[in-house]
Amino acid sequence: MALLVFLLLAFFTGPAQFESSSTVRLVGGPHRCEGRVEVQQNGKWGTVCDDGWGMEDVAVVCRELNCGEAKWTPAGILYTPLADKDQKVLFQEVICQGHELNLSQCDQVEVFDCTHDEDAGAQCEKPSLTVRLAGGPHRCEGRVEVQQNGEWHTMCRAGWGMEEAAVVCRELNCGEAKGTPRGTAYEPSTGTDQKVLMQEVICQGHELNLTACEPVDISACFHNEGAGVQCEKPSLTVRLAGGPHRCEGRVEVQQNGEWHTMCRAGWGMEEAAVVCRELNCGEAKGTPRGTAYEPSTGTDQKVLMQEVICQGHELNLTACEPVDISACFHNEGAGVQCEMLENVRLVGGPRRCKGRVEVKHRGKWGTVCKAGWNLSAAKVVCRQLGCGKALLTKRCCSTTQGQGPIWLSEVSCSGRELSLQRCSSGILGKNNCTHDDDMWVECEDPFDLRLVGGDTNCSGRLEVLHKGEWGSVCDDGWGEEEDQMVCKQLGCGESLFPSAKTQRFGHGVGRIWLDDVRCSGKEKSLEQCRHRFWGHHDCNHKEDVAVICSEP
Repeated sequence: MALLVFLLLAFFTGPAQFESSSTVRLVGGPHRCEGRVEVQQNGKWGTVCDDGWGMEDVAVVCRELNCGEAKWTPAGILYTPLADKDQKVLFQEVICQGHELNLSQCDQVEVFDCTHDEDAGAQCEKPSLTVRLAGGPHRCEGRVEVQQNGEWHTMCRAGWGMEEAAVVCRELNCGEAKGTPRGTAYEPSTGTDQKVLMQEVICQGHELNLTACEPVDISACFHNEGAGVQCEKPSLTVRLAGGPHRCEGRVEVQQNGEWHTMCRAGWGMEEAAVVCRELNCGEAKGTPRGTAYEPSTGTDQKVLMQEVICQGHELNLTACEPVDISACFHNEGAGVQCEMLENVRLVGGPRRCKGRVEVKHRGKWGTVCKAGWNLSAAKVVCRQLGCGKALLTKRCCSTTQGQGPIWLSEVSCSGRELSLQRCSSGILGKNNCTHDDDMWVECEDPFDLRLVGGDTNCSGRLEVLHKGEWGSVCDDGWGEEEDQMVCKQLGCGESLFPSAKTQRFGHGVGRIWLDDVRCSGKEKSLEQCRHRFWGHHDCNHKEDVAVICSEP
């Protein structure tokens, strides 16, 4: 009874405020911008319950920590070491709009029913140094400038060498590093109002970008001590646009920061093979016209007045022979079709939304290597399979190792893709992985609903599936819009009459998952309607919702 009174007070009196002295940190992650969310109160660190935790809350955490954009809301239990059992869960819910500067400006509900199994997590983009080369003859040579907090800074020459230059060239998709001239060699010289970054970086030379190098603070540096870099002249960057996945579409190449349509003149399977190889896709399958892919190229996009002649063995289009042409139009653009993954599944687990990741290619199922794989990729798999949110991903255990080919490695997803086919990856089937590196993914079971106790599937007591468990719905606020939503989602006919109070189907047992459900009629699923947090209610099973629909 005491818990029920506390719940009612929390629900009806509204949220309180964080102490202004509270601070936040992310613990257990691969870097300071990802991990389990912890806040400090009265000098002690505690966790935050994941009730209601969403991207708005993560956005505020990322902003407060001077990290990049909010990327995901992972479960806090994914990060080790786990929270100490003596550590408190300080807040049941944090309520942010997403524009606040820090969590102290958000509302909160004090904890009343939460354990460390429900700790919230946050994943932000790792803070990065954006780099450019200014004042040179092309984009791959010039004075080194880095962007921080929206402003460009001169990079100091202290400690600068060929290792650092190699990383800059790699990050900018230029060729090999050729030299490290002084930054003052490039005009116009840096304005005195531009800041100098009071930091040097120490690179080994193999890093993918300057962010991965070790930063070292310095006390003084001036504009005449700026660093410069000279890389090989820039190459052609290629993409396939408008197709069903990243390995099929209209050929476009980037030059001087602008995308151009590639002309079809002289285009054949040799050129297509090189594009497929450069994009880490499968074998070249065809060279359709570029106009086959919608949306069509805008008339403001330029056409590259150049064709390329390839032998078919080159690693990229830059290595092919360029030939200038006098005229080409958008309706003469080239297209490429490469082999791509056919499907994805999770196998070896107790349910279809939990198991070893396998992809189908050339009609055969194979596994996915751990190289490059992370929770963002797992999120894409869960979405593609129609499951709930991604809970975790890990290297597969020995009892559930796969057999046969290992198709995928070096997978890179943002987490927003609709399918794994749209994520970049290494060349299909070409890797150094073993089945010890197979990946495992666990997603929440998908939301579902059913009507039980009736004569047909279109009438009965309403039950919803959440976290693999069926439970009932309380009739508080239930009405015609909600009835119609259930009937529509089940593929039944219209709701026959307001039926929430009907008791003819008996009372449920176990969980009461939902209460105070409000639908606008625009939702595609009952799950999208407004409701209290899952499992939070002030009901008993005498108030279970029942729905009666006409037959389809």
